Amino acid sequence: MIFHILTIFPEFFDGPFRHGVVARAAESGTVEIRVHDLRKWTYDLHRTVDDRPFGGGEGMLMKAGPIFEAVESIWPERNSSRKAILLSAQGRKFTQNMARDLSGSREILLICGRYEGVDERVAEHLADDEISIGDYVLSGGELAAAVVIDAVARLLDGVVGNTDSIVNESFERGTLDYPQWTRPAVFRGWAVPEILLSGNHEQIRKWRRETALKKTLRMRPDLLNS
Repeated sequence: MIFHILTIFPEFFDGPFRHGVVARAAESGTVEIRVHDLRKWTYDLHRTVDDRPFGGGEGMLMKAGPIFEAVESIWPERNSSRKAILLSAQGRKFTQNMARDLSGSREILLICGRYEGVDERVAEHLADDEISIGDYVLSGGELAAAVVIDAVARLLDGVVGNTDSIVNESFERGTLDYPQWTRPAVFRGWAVPEILLSGNHEQIRKWRRETALKKTLRMRPDLLNS
């Protein structure tokens, strides 16, 4: 899979993908990450990518022109296997299901918003989707792009060594993951639940399912109501 990132801060991505599963996937050729400097598609002396919003208001907006030209230059032809995603606080909240849907694409282009936002014509007429990684405001879409790439890349075949770890983790079965412990069996007087030491794998699976439901009810009851 190829990930394209459209940003005014290409140097931001010198670090996030040097470690972990995404770095290994890039080394193996499973994923390719191409970072594009949006200012390449500006033609004035100051390489301007923003302007004042019509109707007044605070801050500046990213202009539609450079973004349209960039996407059309990167992809002269569009098809269903290529998805352009605008990252903004106004987008749909990113979920595991969305990550899994995107993992079926051949190429993903992530448009990193900045300033007070992006000209709405980008969302309406260029992007296939508009995504937010949470109900909070970031300074720009670069952090969100790194999150989306990590979440999608780890779902690709061969990226995560143990595929069972993907199937059984949080959100894949409508709940959070079950609580887990490792050695030592007793730490500062806190002991691991006895059932995990029993060797009865059927009972352990049942217990884990029950504790996953309890933790989901306590921490994220919205998942059970959806």
